[in-house]
Amino acid sequence: MAFFTQDYLDFFIELAANNNKDWFDLNRKRYEQSVKIPFQQFTKHLINSISKDEPAFKELEPKDCMFRINRDIRFSKDKTPYKLMCSAVIAPGGKKSRAINGIYFELGPEHVRAYGGIYEIDKEDLEAVREGIAANLETFKKLYTETNFKNLFGELRGEKNKIVPAYLRDAAVQEELIFNKQFYFFAEFPAETVVKADLDKILLNCYHVGRPMENFLNQFIQQP
Repeated sequence: MAFFTQDYLDFFIELAANNNKDWFDLNRKRYEQSVKIPFQQFTKHLINSISKDEPAFKELEPKDCMFRINRDIRFSKDKTPYKLMCSAVIAPGGKKSRAINGIYFELGPEHVRAYGGIYEIDKEDLEAVREGIAANLETFKKLYTETNFKNLFGELRGEKNKIVPAYLRDAAVQEELIFNKQFYFFAEFPAETVVKADLDKILLNCYHVGRPMENFLNQFIQQP
């Protein structure tokens, strides 16, 4: 079933040209009806779908996963107050999770994207991930070269360091991704995907295809 109407996209298209509180206040009821409530319902639907196989997701609620539409403008030169899309992360711990370990998705008038992997990681955890990769080079390479992963996500992305600790240099010669400071991937779809009846199936497929890589990376940083 389709969760969103064309007005979801139209709202953000118009907001882009009127990104101010006065316009938003005049259109707040429209935002609630065409954007916020459908996005909550869709997020809940995905949580329920993923929870059938993953007990760790069962206690999540949409409010745990959804990001606010308000932008943090405290340290930004861009003072427009609102984001031009909705986004959420469905992962154990929701927005408080240390890595995605699930799926992050954003629905906007420019594109639909589904992300996985590790985007923000502290020094200690980065070292643990790099060590884990170095100890499992063949397994790691099989995961990112697997046909479905490669066709859907293309590659593992992330900023890189120019050097790595000496004890990792030999492994880094064999696997350049050890230089990465981040290990994330995403799939992008046309904005019109938002109003399609199979939007949930498209994002759930991203979740399932990315899951083996998620499990591999997170085993090194989510120790009990």
